Amino acid sequence: MQASAVTTRPHPSRAPRVGVLMVNLGTPDAPDRKSVRRYLKEFLWDPRVVEGPRLPWWLALNLVVLNTRPARSARAYASVWTEHGSPLLAISKRQFHAVRQCLAERCGDEVTVRLAMRYGNPSIRDGLRSMADEGMTRLLIVPMYPQYSATTTASVFDAVVAELKTWRRLPELRFAGPWHDHPGYVEALAASVREHRAAHGEADVLLMSFHGIPREYFDRGDPYYCYCRKTARLLAEALGLDDERCRVAFQSRFGPRKWLEPYTDETLKSLPETGVRAVQVICPGFSADCLETLEEIAVENRKAFLDSGGERYEYIPCLNDRADHVRFLADFIETHTAGWRDHGRAAHERAVSPAAP
Repeated sequence: MQASAVTTRPHPSRAPRVGVLMVNLGTPDAPDRKSVRRYLKEFLWDPRVVEGPRLPWWLALNLVVLNTRPARSARAYASVWTEHGSPLLAISKRQFHAVRQCLAERCGDEVTVRLAMRYGNPSIRDGLRSMADEGMTRLLIVPMYPQYSATTTASVFDAVVAELKTWRRLPELRFAGPWHDHPGYVEALAASVREHRAAHGEADVLLMSFHGIPREYFDRGDPYYCYCRKTARLLAEALGLDDERCRVAFQSRFGPRKWLEPYTDETLKSLPETGVRAVQVICPGFSADCLETLEEIAVENRKAFLDSGGERYEYIPCLNDRADHVRFLADFIETHTAGWRDHGRAAHERAVSPAAP
């Protein structure tokens, strides 16, 4: 394979640069059928997202899914679109700018941070090449998924490696793991629940809704379900909630296969039958609000609960660019780049210092 034009040539008078790429899932460029179709085609063709024989899935995707789903999804996106564009992208930009500012205050110009989306724009390729142009020689990838899954985190790895395979000069590479049980993350989640309850009162049940994956992925070894359950347990412990006052469920299933259970929509429909009249829902698996939280959880599932006899339904937003979440992310990045930054600073000082007589 011919190497691309990416040729990182750090200036000898500059310390080696550490690059950090924060990567979230992605979003269509606009809430219209054409843009959504393009986005879904890239997303759903990823073999990490939909496993199995490629030819049957190619036929189903191109002949059925991409001819029926884009129009429906475009209406859903339009219902949550803002003056700043896609909620996921707008919030991720605020989050990224806040993290970058926090790191600049702590580390100066030693760390360069970029935002990318696994599908759509800004792309992983553009983010990596932008940092290479600035002299990046060490690279930390931070997938913005608290709980690891092959469908998300591993897919980011695939995309990064696919780009780096075209480079002649490779940076040192680190790939940050999940933070599903990190005390800073759990405490930020707990603080968001406490603040919501201080303003709106408590509910009968706190429902923690995570994005689902097909059950067979878990059966084959994907640890995602276990990570979600641990996050839920730690959050419940931090809030002092027992099993009667908190539940865990999984949302956003797609296709005919069995997904992780219990399902969020079915759980919400069944809760009023057990005497639950008020429910608060939080989505700890999302680092930023998006279609799946703002439309599916805050709108569709609200209706499902109220239509089934519930009386009060409240959605607690994702951590987004909350100050405690930003501090945690900056701490997380500092931890993963500490040795690089210290080593790079010392090596630079040796290189530019005059030799002893």
